[in-house]
Order: sequence, then C-alpha cells, then structure tokens
Amino acid sequence: MDLRNKQRVSVYRICLVAMAVVMNAAGAQLALILKLPVYLDSIGTVMAGAMLGPVYGMLPSLISGVILGMTIDIYSLYFAPVGMIVGFMAGIAWKMHLADKGRMWLAGAVVAFPGTLVSSVICAVVFGGITSSGSMVFVQLLARTPLGMTASIFLVQAVTDYADRLMSIFFVAVLIKSLPYDLRCKWKGDLCHGDSHKPLQ
Repeated sequence: MDLRNKQRVSVYRICLVAMAVVMNAAGAQLALILKLPVYLDSIGTVMAGAMLGPVYGMLPSLISGVILGMTIDIYSLYFAPVGMIVGFMAGIAWKMHLADKGRMWLAGAVVAFPGTLVSSVICAVVFGGITSSGSMVFVQLLARTPLGMTASIFLVQAVTDYADRLMSIFFVAVLIKSLPYDLRCKWKGDLCHGDSHKPLQ
C-alpha cells in the first residue's frame, strides 16, 4: 500500500513540475511579446517551490530555460540559474510561512534578492546590459546618468525582480488556497481523509 502511494505521489509531482514548466514558458513569452518590464517566467517555479519544497522548485526553471533557450529565446538559457535560485528560495519562504498575508512583502524580498545578484552579474558580464527583456529600456536610460551601466543594471533588476516575484507569490498563494484539499495532499505527498497528515517517507 505504501509503495503504491509513493508511486502515485511521484506521478503527481512530475505532473506538477511539467505544469510549472508550461506556466513559465507561457508567462515568459507573454512578457517578451508585450515587452513588459516584468518577466512572468517564475510563476510556475514559485508554485513548485511552494508545493514541493526547495529542491523541486529548482526544476521548472532549469527545464523551461533549456527548452526556451534552444527554441525561442537564447537569453532564457543563460538566466536559468536565476530561476533555479528563485524556486529554491520560494520553497524556503513557504516553509517559513513568509507567504502569509501580512508578510508577503518579506517573502518577495527573500525570493527576489539572491536571484537579483546573480541576474545582474549575468546581464552585465555576459550581455553588457542588453537582453530581450522590456526592462532593458530603463537600463539604457539610466546608464547615461552618473550611475553607469553596472549600477543601472542592478537597480533596475532589483526593482523589476521584486515586483515580478511579489506578483508570482501573490498569484501562487491565491491559487494554492483555491485548490481542493485532496489535490494539495497528493501533490505534497500527505495522507488525506483522516489517515495521517504526516508526509510520506
């Protein structure tokens, strides 16, 4: 019985990661087409981190980054490590209950800041401040000020990353609360219907 439950949970988790990859790809393409100053490519990543924990949270961005990088947007491949950090930190934020209503702003900072450091370095060193994101318009404008290119990249990344991650966290928090209890149990690997609510080992 336990073996069947473990296999079923594994299937549900694989399906959740696959759905997260699709959400990332769809959001990224929408932001790219509309040239939005936010990225919308981490909603699935945050969801996987929130539902399955930090390790699973890294998978959607890795997979979607490789797929998009090899097909549509080469920049996605280079920034995949940023998404992996976001997924890992989202898992930690949910474990610490930072995504609760009164502390969601703090969850946004915890999830966004480590990735911002990495993405700023990638953007400045690898691409010289020029990527496909709509936020690069602001980078180019600020780069003409005394801030210079590097400081402009970090400032814009910090603002846009925080806004993007906060939007993703809010969306995922609302989505998780709206999911049926049984489905949440199956994704998380818990026993439902009054058995034991301890995670399956």
